[in-house]
Amino acid sequence: MDSCCTVRSTEAGAPTACPSCGKAGRKVERITLKALLRSEALARMTAPEHRFCPSAGCPVVYFGQGEIFGRDDLNVPVFQKEPRGHRTVCYCFAVSEGDLRDEIAATGRSMATERITDLVTAGRCACEVRNPQGSCCLGNVAMAVKAAQEAVRSNDKPLTVIEESPRHASAPRPRGSAGRTALAGSERDGPELRDRREAQGPSPDRAAFSD
Repeated sequence: MDSCCTVRSTEAGAPTACPSCGKAGRKVERITLKALLRSEALARMTAPEHRFCPSAGCPVVYFGQGEIFGRDDLNVPVFQKEPRGHRTVCYCFAVSEGDLRDEIAATGRSMATERITDLVTAGRCACEVRNPQGSCCLGNVAMAVKAAQEAVRSNDKPLTVIEESPRHASAPRPRGSAGRTALAGSERDGPELRDRREAQGPSPDRAAFSD
């Protein structure tokens, strides 16, 4: 006896390439769309089969025969479509890229892959209803761990040669700079002020030195 929710396929299957970017899509189960589409998007779902578009620059997430669903049609952000840095990597156990970086910075490595593998082996994952790609996230986790390791290493680098360059240190004051400063000041006084000083004669201080 068929369930009331069973939908019989009467049309051709889903196209294999995304109609927006042309990249091959991964087939996803109908339960994935039912779990993750917003109510208004779910209400207009008609195609019997759908595929997931993993292309980062493409706005399409799911596509089927005659229909597409974009990022705004889902209840959760899509790992492949979001900017790198703070994306959710594992939807079942709420592991983010920030969590990976913090763990590596604190301990020197990440055990996220091992922890998630143990939970998957124990049958506690729910990728088909939590992960937009409808499948296990371990491949994404391994990639994110590698990127997090590189990010932490780049932040721990010492100052560069330019930052340590001697030219940034204060240069020694050249000898005789006071005389050059006074000369520069007299040059800035202009011809009128110099003529007035010559008419007044030498100052008492200078006269004392001349004697």
